Amino acid sequence: MLLSNRPQAVYHKAPVHEVICQLRFPAILSINNAEPSDFQEAIRAQFPQYVRRQESAAPVISGLGGPSPRVEQKPSVTNYNFVTEDNLWKLNLTQNFIALSTLHYSGWREFARVLDRPLAEFIRLYKPAYFERVGLRYINLVSRQKLGLTGARWADLIAPAYVGPMADTDFPEDSFLSCSTDLQLKTDSSCVAKIHSGPGQIKTGGPETPQDPEVKFILDLDLSMGGKMPCTLAAGALETLHIHAVRLFEGAVTDSLRQAMDPQ
Repeated sequence: MLLSNRPQAVYHKAPVHEVICQLRFPAILSINNAEPSDFQEAIRAQFPQYVRRQESAAPVISGLGGPSPRVEQKPSVTNYNFVTEDNLWKLNLTQNFIALSTLHYSGWREFARVLDRPLAEFIRLYKPAYFERVGLRYINLVSRQKLGLTGARWADLIAPAYVGPMADTDFPEDSFLSCSTDLQLKTDSSCVAKIHSGPGQIKTGGPETPQDPEVKFILDLDLSMGGKMPCTLAAGALETLHIHAVRLFEGAVTDSLRQAMDPQ
């Protein structure tokens, strides 16, 4: 069952690694051309650290198949970064989107609370016509080592839809050099989920940074709603995406993994 109807549980050892919320809107050129001083002042108590970055846009190739294809370099995009004092939360603002991310997710209620003020101030100051896309992404990394499950098979911890051929007991798990699942599905008439799952090693930092050799199970849930969404409906849309993300996560884990995650 991809979408579980189990009641939402709180896990003391939840595997969530990063949570990202992004709201895209039609370009507001004033954001790219001027420092967002009024916006910073409105959120500075919550996000006191500020960094401005110039990011190169991907080039666009036009005229493919013709006699004179051209590579057009798009103008750079200014990305304004606002960070909390403890460096656990980051807010990004560009001419096309506003996003909140954290590596210290403790629950949806806190995430929504942290997002509430900057989103309200953004809408008040910049008055976007509507949101083109509202997205919520949960990147989960299941560590057997941290959960005391060393030696357990992924097929015993993760639902069959996400382990695929690894559920075949004729092959030992370490025989699979690569095995992942990528799918997109509509969870209701307005919500789309893009899911990537499979075992893998997580690389962090530069090439000289010591790397974690443990193979973890990656469950990347990227949910979104598109269309011309009125700004007043954004909070409700995010709440709906969160509910679907919970149902997908519960549908992906087995009772053995639930117990190891220490449900409250």
